Amino acid sequence: LTYVSGLGPSLAKNIVDYRRENGAFTSRSQLKKVPRLGPAAFQQCAGFLRIRGAKNPLDGSAVHPESYGIVEQMARDAQCSVAELIADKERQKTIDIKKYVTTDVGLPTLSDIMKELEKPGRDPREQIEEFSFSKDVHTMDDLAEGMVLPGIVTNITKFGCFVDIGVHNDGLVHISHLSDRFVSNPADIVHLHQHVMVKVIEVDYRRNRISLSMKGVQQ
Repeated sequence: LTYVSGLGPSLAKNIVDYRRENGAFTSRSQLKKVPRLGPAAFQQCAGFLRIRGAKNPLDGSAVHPESYGIVEQMARDAQCSVAELIADKERQKTIDIKKYVTTDVGLPTLSDIMKELEKPGRDPREQIEEFSFSKDVHTMDDLAEGMVLPGIVTNITKFGCFVDIGVHNDGLVHISHLSDRFVSNPADIVHLHQHVMVKVIEVDYRRNRISLSMKGVQQ
């Protein structure tokens, strides 16, 4: 639990203590009641923590809460419940994920969601790798051009991918900065929740934007 993205020893202990005092978690949203587990930590860890037997079947999957609305819309369009959609592989095949592409959610992310719906029972421990953000970086003010930092891929679009580097604002790795070679599809280089090393190439404080690069950075 300590090595789950966004947690660490202190928050992991708080989760265990909360569970001991209040019983087993019944939903992912209940994690927000854990002392010191704020919105940023929840955003980072939620996709890795599965709640078995939860009322919402998505709480037992690797689908991130931010994407629940997409799956719920898919279920409505398929005229079934989310649980029925997860259980019915044939119904899943009828879904055209291109209909659900937005400026924030690209085809690669939607493909990852569908793959998870196909195999919702996978053991989450298979996906957890030891990881920690830089101990010297907590906010955008701590960033400097040229820094090389560890991060986690949080979203993939046709123009690149967004990476969480632990400063509450995800940075963008533009498709032109994903690799030293030409890239036509970002999904060929990265996948959702992948641990990557990125270099800070620009910090725009006025627009709250961080530009990152994976070119020439050892992974």
